[in-house]
Amino acid sequence: MTADRRISANNTPPADDRTDEALVYAHRNGDETAMPVLIVRYERELLGFLTRLMGNRAAAEDVFQEAFIQIHVSADTFDVSRRFKPWLFTIAANKGRDYYRKHGRHDATADLSAPLGRSGGGGGGNDGLTFVDLLEAEIPALDEPMNQEELRNRVRNSIDRLPHHLREIILLAYFQRMSYNQIADSLGIPLGTVKSRLHTAVAAFAEVWQQTLGTGG
Repeated sequence: MTADRRISANNTPPADDRTDEALVYAHRNGDETAMPVLIVRYERELLGFLTRLMGNRAAAEDVFQEAFIQIHVSADTFDVSRRFKPWLFTIAANKGRDYYRKHGRHDATADLSAPLGRSGGGGGGNDGLTFVDLLEAEIPALDEPMNQEELRNRVRNSIDRLPHHLREIILLAYFQRMSYNQIADSLGIPLGTVKSRLHTAVAAFAEVWQQTLGTGG
């Protein structure tokens, strides 16, 4: 794979039961079938993550390309005794930040289990909803009618309105289920900064969420 080749899953490779790590090992040992399998395996998940992160599908596709080009270039440095997915998302997040810097784009604390609704009214049936509930979107019916798709759309819209650095850490923590240590490695920041930034991100999300409730979405 060369840097000027556009990555595509149009020619879907055959099913492959090798682990991600085995595929990276095979790729760096000359197996030309290995990288296409990885690309198809992560296309939906990584593109979804990048679309939320970048706020733009075209930018997400560019960053997706750059991430897998970097995987190709850096395959020899990967420790196959470790998991591939955190490495891939680390590279993708870094490429996303590079994209923001290159294109000159620049972009609020609460307990993670604290209710998002304001006590004393105004939140309706959402007073008991927590941030984690929203991200899971597997909650019982609310007092104010809102189906699962409406709920997901409001979550997406609220996250999209966050500054890039807060949106990034929420996506890594709650959508990609990365540990604090993995996020620290991914973003190149101390563990304590991960915790404080995630705390801030959740509070910022809660504020935006309240605004969506107050304006009807």
